[in-house]
Amino acid sequence: MNRAGQLLKRTIPTVAGTIAAGLLLAGCGGATVNQAAAAPGTTESPCGTVNVALNAWVGYTANAAVYSYVAKNKLGCTVVQKDISEQISWQGFGSGEVDVIMENWGHDDLAKQYITEQAVAVDAGPTGNSGKIGWYVPPWMAEKYPDITDSQNLNKYASLLKTSESGGKGQLLDGDPAFVTNDEALVKNLGLDYKVVFSGSEAALIQSFRTAEKNKTPMLGYFYDPQWFLAEVPLVKVNLPKWTVGCDADPEKVACDYPDYKLNKIISKKFADSGSPAAKLAKSFTWTNEDQNSVATDIQAGSTPEAAAQKWVEAHPQAVEAWLK
Repeated sequence: MNRAGQLLKRTIPTVAGTIAAGLLLAGCGGATVNQAAAAPGTTESPCGTVNVALNAWVGYTANAAVYSYVAKNKLGCTVVQKDISEQISWQGFGSGEVDVIMENWGHDDLAKQYITEQAVAVDAGPTGNSGKIGWYVPPWMAEKYPDITDSQNLNKYASLLKTSESGGKGQLLDGDPAFVTNDEALVKNLGLDYKVVFSGSEAALIQSFRTAEKNKTPMLGYFYDPQWFLAEVPLVKVNLPKWTVGCDADPEKVACDYPDYKLNKIISKKFADSGSPAAKLAKSFTWTNEDQNSVATDIQAGSTPEAAAQKWVEAHPQAVEAWLK
C-alpha cells in the first residue's frame, strides 16, 4: 500500500475488550449467504467459507455485495457478511473472524500494525476506486456565497452556520464518528470558529445535505466521493489548504486538506495463502467509481444488495470473467 506521509486521526480509541466483543456479536448477527457446491461450469477448487467485513457506508456495501454475489454464484462459496466498523474489522484478521475488507481508506496505522508488524493481513491491491474526503456545502450556498468555498473565508460565515448543537460557533457536520476524519484538528489548527458535530451515520449526513438544499438552509459538512448522492445533489467542495506529503503526519497538527485515496482491499494472510478461489477473486476485483455508484444507487432506491449486485454482474459479464481468470 502506498500511503506516503499519511497518518489519519481516529475518532474512536481501539480497546481490546471492545474489539473482541464487537467481533463476537458481529459474527452472530452478520448476514449469511450459502451455496453448497460450485455453480456448473466454474472452478472445481473448493471455496469453503469466506468472512466478509461489512462497513457502514453504501459504497462499501456495493463492493461487498458484488464480491459476495460472484463468490457465491460463480465459485460456490459460503459467504458470511459481518457488520463491523472499520477499525474493528482489522482485528479479525489474526483470529480468523474476518477474511476480507473490500474497501480500505488509508489507515496507515492499521496497515503497519496488521500487515507489517503482525503479518496477519496483506494488501490485496486496488479496488479501482479513487476516493476523496473533504468539506462541502449545498449548491445553493456556493451560488449565493461563492467565496465560502475558500476555507480562509469560513469564519465570515460562522454565525450563519450556528446550530443548537454547536455551542455558539459555526457547525461542521460529520457523519459516523468511526469514519476517517481530521476535522477537529483542522478546525483548531486553521483557527476556525466552528465545532464538529457528528450526525451519527452516512444516512443522517445525506439527509441533512438533502434538506439543506431543498429548504435553502445553511450547512457545512464532511463528505466524500465515490458516493451515489452526489448525482442527486452536486455538493460543492470547500478548498482547504493543499495537501502535501507529510502535512498530516501528526494527527494533532493537521492543517491541510485530505489526500486523494487509491482505495484498496485487505485480506487475511491465512486466507491469501489458503488457495481459495475467493482469495484470488478478492485480489482480482476491480471496477470504477461509476460502477460502484450504479450499484449503490440501486441499493439506495430499495433493491437488496444481492439484487443490485446481480443486476450489475449480469450487465458486465466480461468484467466478471476477467476477475475469474
